[in-house]
Amino acid sequence: MSRAYNFSPGPAALPESVLRQAQQDMLEWGDAGASIVEISHRGPEFMAVAAAAEADLRTLLSIPDDYAVLFLPGGATTQQALLPLNFAAPGQRADYVLTGHWGKTATRQAHAYVDLNVAASSEAGGFRDIPQAGEWRLSPDAAYVHVTANETIHGVEFRPAAAGGHAFPDTGDVPLFADFSSSIASEPLDISRFGAIYAGAQKNLGPVGIAVVIVRRDLLERAGQPRADIFDYRLQLAAESMLNTPPTWNWYLAGLVFRWMLDEGGVAEFARRNAEKARLLYAAIDGSGGFYRNEVDAAVRSRMNVPFFLADDAHDAAFLDGARAAGLIGLKGHRVLGGMRASIYNAMPVSGVAALVDYMQAFQQRHG
Repeated sequence: MSRAYNFSPGPAALPESVLRQAQQDMLEWGDAGASIVEISHRGPEFMAVAAAAEADLRTLLSIPDDYAVLFLPGGATTQQALLPLNFAAPGQRADYVLTGHWGKTATRQAHAYVDLNVAASSEAGGFRDIPQAGEWRLSPDAAYVHVTANETIHGVEFRPAAAGGHAFPDTGDVPLFADFSSSIASEPLDISRFGAIYAGAQKNLGPVGIAVVIVRRDLLERAGQPRADIFDYRLQLAAESMLNTPPTWNWYLAGLVFRWMLDEGGVAEFARRNAEKARLLYAAIDGSGGFYRNEVDAAVRSRMNVPFFLADDAHDAAFLDGARAAGLIGLKGHRVLGGMRASIYNAMPVSGVAALVDYMQAFQQRHG
């Protein structure tokens, strides 16, 4: 079997060693006499899997004890609808900062439940930048401020100021909520700066179908809004994320990914690898003399999702066909933007990006 380098934005590549372990465990889990997908979520075998996954994630992300961790069905979009229900009073103001497609999606999920204030937006410029923090029109009485840490489609990312980027601002007494779906565990993160962070697993943490929510425990004391029990984070926490039958296979696979990341050196090591991958790819784009271009302001370019365009889009189909033949898949850009997009999450090795760069340069020589 020859596996391609998979640049898909999500569902995204998983580590091969994780897939092989899952393949081995599919038929029988330990001495349970049944597959991991067949045993009860209430049985001791799966309860041990769930506990190990949470412990490993806490270690991986250095999650403080005063933060709760939930593993919930669905993806980030589901959590975008649940945040206002759990943390805002009916009609209370909530501030949203829009830096791309998924930030706008978050507002669509929330607007029915809150007095939604777009505190800042880069939409007028095509979502190629992040508004300066001094321009944000924040509300002192807001339930929370919501941002998207990394925009998977538009390729815009909040980065530390020390890295030349736009850092997450201090929002004072109003808690900062952030969608980390496509950048979680890609570099060290001070979780104590946030009231809550959430992430669909299918990019950096595991398979599609499960999400991680990390929330400061004191925020769970808020009454929120009338909601069904299944949508209540407090009840989910009390039931250890098992208020109903959880997606056990997805949870198990995510746990394997957490353990793999720890064994590989943790987020500090992946930060090093991710910086090198991004450096290689952006250097190839910027050094192409305009044959390839990335339109995002250099200070906020994503390390995880790199959209790029060919100078002549008549070559797009040939580029994608040739890439597939070269063992490089998942490069077609999102329909919102077109062009190409390379998603280079933790599971993508540096060698995969090097192979893409070699192909891009060879393609330019033939068609430039």
